[in-house]
Parts: sequence; C-alpha cells; structure tokens
Amino acid sequence: MSMIDSLLKNADPIVASALDKALSAKDISVDEAVKLFDSTGLELNLSIMVADELRRRTLGDYATYVVNRNINFTNVCIKQCGFCAFSRDFREEEGYFLPIEEIVKRAQEAASFGATEVCIQAGLPPKMDGHIYIDICKAIKKELPGIHIHAFSPEEVLYGAVRSETPVPEYLKMLKEAGVGSLPGTAAEILDQGLRDMISPGRISVKDWTAVIKQAHALGIPTTSTIMYGHIETSRHKAEHIDLLRNIQKQTHGFTEFVPLSFVHTEAPMYNRKTVPRIRSGADGNEVVKMHAVARIMLNNHIPNIQVSWVKEGARMSQLLLAAGVNDFGGTLINESISTAAGAPHGQLMRPKEIRQLIRAAGRIPVQRSTAYRTLKVFVDESEDQDSSLDSIDSSRFGSYHQLIKLDKFRYKDAKSNGNV
Repeated sequence: MSMIDSLLKNADPIVASALDKALSAKDISVDEAVKLFDSTGLELNLSIMVADELRRRTLGDYATYVVNRNINFTNVCIKQCGFCAFSRDFREEEGYFLPIEEIVKRAQEAASFGATEVCIQAGLPPKMDGHIYIDICKAIKKELPGIHIHAFSPEEVLYGAVRSETPVPEYLKMLKEAGVGSLPGTAAEILDQGLRDMISPGRISVKDWTAVIKQAHALGIPTTSTIMYGHIETSRHKAEHIDLLRNIQKQTHGFTEFVPLSFVHTEAPMYNRKTVPRIRSGADGNEVVKMHAVARIMLNNHIPNIQVSWVKEGARMSQLLLAAGVNDFGGTLINESISTAAGAPHGQLMRPKEIRQLIRAAGRIPVQRSTAYRTLKVFVDESEDQDSSLDSIDSSRFGSYHQLIKLDKFRYKDAKSNGNV
C-alpha cells in the first residue's frame, strides 16, 4: 500500500473518493473540485501529493521551459478593465505604440539570443487598422521565417475582425496564413459572465471567448488556456471555469497548456479605487498551491501541461509548485509588461540558466521546449549547461515598461498624428 493510499483512509470521505478517482484516471466532478479547493490540513496535503503523482505518471520528472520574448506593442486601449494597470486611455501622455519596424527589431534581437518564440499582445487602440495584426506577423515572418509567433488573445482576434469587417473564422485564417502559430488563451480571466460584468464590463463575453477559441482550434491553431483568480471569485467559480476548459478540450483537443494567473492587486484600479465589492488583494499561498494542484487533478486526462507564471508567483513559489502538479516553468519573457505594470515585483526576465537551476534544485530534469512542447534539449547533467548569450547579457539593454511609457520616441499621440496607427 502506498503512502497516499494509507493517508486517504484517514481523509474526508468526499475528498478521498475524488482523489482516488483521479488516481484511477477518471475525471472528478465540479462538486468534488470545489471540495478540493476548500480543503485544508491533511486533505490539502493529499491533493498536492496526488497532483504531483499524476504529473509524474503523465510526464515523468522533466520540467520544461521556452526561450521567448514578450512584445506588448501598445498600452493604449478602449477597454477599462478593473484589474488592468497596463492600459492607458488614448489621451494620456503615457500611451505608447511601437511601429512595426520596432516590433520586428525586437523579435530579431530575441532570436539572436536564442528565442524560439515571440509572444505578442497589446491594448486595443481606438480606430485601429484591423489588418495591423496581420501586417505585424507578415513583417516578422519575412525576417524570421523560423520563429514561432504566439500572438493575439481572443479579445484581440475579435477586435481585429470587427475593425477589418471580417468574420472571425476568416480573420483567423488570415492570421494563420500571415504566420500566427498559436494564440494565448488570455482575456479569459474568470469565465463567468456575472463576474466579468463586475471586474471588466465590456470585456469579451464568455460566449465570444469560447467561440473564438473553438474556431481557432478548428482551423488547426492551438491555444493556451488561463484563469485569473484571487479577486472576488469563489471555489465554485474556479472549478466551473476549469470544467468549461476541460469540456472545450474534449471537443477540440486544441489547448497546449493551462496557466493559472493570480491577481496582482498593487496597481489594479478595481482594488485601489474599491470599485468592486469584496475585492481581495490577490490569492494567498494556500490558494496558489491549491489552484495548481486542483488544475492538475481536473485536467490531467486532457491538458497535460500545467504552467506556473513565475512573473506572478516569483522564483521560490514557482519552484515549490513543481511539487504540486506543475510541469512547465513558462518562458524567459525578456520584456514582460502587463504583470509588471500591475505591480508584480518579480522582474521582466528570467534567464535560462536560472530556470534550469530552480528546476534542478526541485529534483527535476530541465528541458528546453518549443511552443508546441516539442523537446529541443534535455539538460540531464549540469555539466551540459553552457551559458547562452541571454544568460550573460545585461538585462538593462532590453529596457523596462516604466522606461517605455516615458519615451517620446514611441508616443501614441505622435504615431496617431503620423498615420502609423
């Protein structure tokens, strides 16, 4: 009898039944997931142990990461989401807009440091040219045909389709032909319309988010999946959100990973201005651990990759989560702006060598992967590590979000007046 089996005999019967079901490769229900989200003590520890065991059975002792760069090309946005401290109104002085040549330049720089992926997301500028996303991809692919473009959330896809007066499926085809390799499954936040109407009125609806994701998958465009938690949601909201993703995956098989994103409250308008009743200051440590563990338990049969967002959780917590169902450390990012703007204190770059050190210290084997989770290199032994140029470069050369919003060079109002938006 294993240690887990022995401990399950002393656990809450509902929790024990749910965890035993998961260990038997069966899906647990939403009600059972709620019980796990509400667990403490022995039941919480058992959830963590089962999540880790499922991860081990499914993926072994490998922990993956990708070398990538985030390019958030504008912070000007017509939406005013309560959780977002990144966006600026078009009248504000801190609004910026990177021209396409600058986006390409940043992608080229990333590739020169070993990046295999560029992640492109931004605000939704007013009166945007609906074809700009397509033009960006074509320009990048012209110079870097081998790089993977992971770009444009369902919110951006919908906005581009509306601005170009193109049906969403046709717009997705255009993006794919222009070079988009996958979409980030962001703009999901919490997939409950009542909560969305509170924290982000006017944001893409649950119905439209789901439709864009399914249409992308139908066209062979994979996506990630996410959740934002730690604000006003309940355990049931979280369980139902993951269940919705699970049901989509059963239909489409298009999700590559699930990425929990804890709410960063520091600069969030809905927290600082108290515009949303009962708003919390983000998830506590137990909530973060439970989110990743329960995600593994609910999704293991369908979405094998559970990613930790180190920019949200920091290096130490991210390392601990490798023992709670997580198998992927995410990316190097190089220029992460959205979480940084919200007040996340963990930086905009994590070097590959640092990621590998954290993985090894957790007793796991580091693997550099592609966006689609193809193995690029397995670092079985530390002697195989060779410092890359990204490991030794001075990170200040990439600039920061706080520097970017002060630069007159990329001022949005100037780009608009010159017809570049």
